[in-house]
Amino acid sequence: MTSLCRAALWYSDGIEITNTKMHGIKALRECSHVHISNCDIISPEFGWSVNGIKMSDCTAQSEYFMMRSENLDFRNVEFKGKYSFQYIENAEFDNCRFDTKDAFWHGKNITVKNSVIKGEYFAWYSENITLINCTVIGTQPFCYCKGLKLVNCRMEGCDLAFEKSFAEAEIVTRVDSIKNPYNGTIKVADVGEIIRDDPKSDGEVIVSGGCRQKAV
Repeated sequence: MTSLCRAALWYSDGIEITNTKMHGIKALRECSHVHISNCDIISPEFGWSVNGIKMSDCTAQSEYFMMRSENLDFRNVEFKGKYSFQYIENAEFDNCRFDTKDAFWHGKNITVKNSVIKGEYFAWYSENITLINCTVIGTQPFCYCKGLKLVNCRMEGCDLAFEKSFAEAEIVTRVDSIKNPYNGTIKVADVGEIIRDDPKSDGEVIVSGGCRQKAV
């Protein structure tokens, strides 16, 4: 696929792509049962409305990457771009690196393991997303979430986190600020500021050493 290729592989089933440069526009729209490995992807609007995609050992640059896709399995994928993985459902990511803003918005039933996610406004409006052994970098992550779970995670440069979210979180680093968690328990190594200016903010924050704060 060259940069002039448009609308490649739409409405297809049972696709396997290996050792390929995919540099076209709008590839893999409304496909199913796709396996991609050892590929270099530079493709705006890649992978929209795909059902059942496995991607491994790939690099990708895109916008609105994999939007509205379901049943994703990503392993060792490096991605750079804006607005990735929005409205996805039933997905698992392992050993990935993402440099992206507004990622995972409105996503449902997602597990991310051993990965690094850098970018603003991560996982807003998501439902049932779990992060295990991950690093999250950037402002205002995890706002307006339901069923959010973090296990042994790191956060860097994260302020105004967890706003209006229902979360169970274990964070082994400092968080710059936590704002109005609605429910659940956030355990954190250190926190710069806990902001409570919403009467519905009832989530508990526990700082290492036993200090606890709940809404009063």
